Amino acid sequence: QVQLVESGGGLVQAGASLRLSCAVSGRTIRNNAMAWFRQAPGKERELVAHINFHGGRAYYADGVKGRFTISRDNSKNTVYLQMNSLKPEDTSVYYCASNRGGSWYGLAEFWGQGTQVTVSS
Repeated sequence: QVQLVESGGGLVQAGASLRLSCAVSGRTIRNNAMAWFRQAPGKERELVAHINFHGGRAYYADGVKGRFTISRDNSKNTVYLQMNSLKPEDTSVYYCASNRGGSWYGLAEFWGQGTQVTVSS
């Protein structure tokens, strides 16, 4: 059974930083692209960033480019999202997801349960 478990969320003030982690169990992620999504209340889930299987290529949504960094440690089967200069509009539940391929394409294969990030002004 594949499980993705996010951690690291919390309540912070605008301008602060947080580092989210996504620990995967049940299979190795070394061959799979990974991603972070987020969903704010009343809004659709949106892609934040994704990273290819070896970590050499990453994509970021325009709203987080330059502030967020996605990374991975395949030896630990873990993906990270470093979030700097947080803004109130970053408030969302953040979800980790895996893809079938080595580069992100199409839909997620597995999802985590999410971790809440709240940024106060």
